[in-house]
Amino acid sequence: MVDSPVIFAEKLTKKFGDFVAVDNISFAVSKGEIFGFLGANGAGKTTAIRMLCGLLKPSSGKGQVAGFDVFHQTQKIKQNIGYMSQKFSLYDDLTVFENMRLFGGIYGMSRRQIHERSEFWIRELNLETEKKTFVNALPLGIKQKVAFSVATFHNPKIVFLDEPTGGVDPIARRTFWELIYRAAAEGTTVFVTTHYMDEAEYCHRISIMVDGQIRELASPQQLKTDFGVDTIYDVFIKLTRNAQRNE
Repeated sequence: MVDSPVIFAEKLTKKFGDFVAVDNISFAVSKGEIFGFLGANGAGKTTAIRMLCGLLKPSSGKGQVAGFDVFHQTQKIKQNIGYMSQKFSLYDDLTVFENMRLFGGIYGMSRRQIHERSEFWIRELNLETEKKTFVNALPLGIKQKVAFSVATFHNPKIVFLDEPTGGVDPIARRTFWELIYRAAAEGTTVFVTTHYMDEAEYCHRISIMVDGQIRELASPQQLKTDFGVDTIYDVFIKLTRNAQRNE
């Protein structure tokens, strides 16, 4: 385990009646780490993320995110994290700048802070010509970058990225990962799910869930060595080929 983890789970479990969606998962993630959270459809990833984000109360176990308890301090957790999903979490009928201003207000930032962060991200992402463009008119790759800027607009300690690059071309995906690397280098912890196994190779460590349980957790290189294969895709197939659950 890592020292002073910013995300911590010990035997974290979620049941829906007799169905165990997440079954006694344990792991820890450190500051500035890029942590990949992999699993086939139905493995329990989304349920686990919802518990960690304070959106779903666990059935049992222990968990902390940004120093706050997942059972009793969910509002504090929400204030200290960012979240981006495959749907990009943007309002299509607002412009780029209007989305930034809206989310800045939701995060409780001052007008000055919102202005400064908006200007920073517009420069950083080279969006000067697009800042007054409605989101629904933007190419998918640019939407993705705007969504990341919104998710990290309030400088959260942790950002959860739930399959953020779905449907995006390889070049745009690589550009997006450059943003992730930069955020991690500045101390933001990145917790990311993806179905692209080449992206999993970019993570510092990855876990692989099967039927609600974490079956493996290590660096990409260590997993490839342990399984005697060349790619994380090969590791993933070996672990999930006999999975009982599939959505």
